Amino acid sequence: MKKLLCILTFFSSFSCSAATILNPMDFDGSEAQKQQVIDSITATVRKDYCEKIDMCQESTLRMMEKKNLDSFKEATKATDRKIMNAVIHDYCEKIDMCNYSTIWMMYKKNFEAKNKSLTW
Repeated sequence: MKKLLCILTFFSSFSCSAATILNPMDFDGSEAQKQQVIDSITATVRKDYCEKIDMCQESTLRMMEKKNLDSFKEATKATDRKIMNAVIHDYCEKIDMCNYSTIWMMYKKNFEAKNKSLTW
């Protein structure tokens, strides 16, 4: 029983970010979703900067929260759901880099790369 509890705790830590993050392409502009995005951003920034790298200064937190919110707003204009879903899956479910700045940056890179190929 103790092993099972440890395993469940371990795996739930990887899915927490993905569970609370809102796919920007699903954003409808409602007050509830705005609050969900703000809550997700503030929690993620606090976790990343206070718990992971010990840079828990108010100015740093506000700056990174703004950067993530700006990225989210830009990401609502995304047009390729397949790429967006893949990016969220990769950065939120596979590795713990689940923030809107990373999601938007990687969406743009993948969107640009989808029609390119290696040439001489």
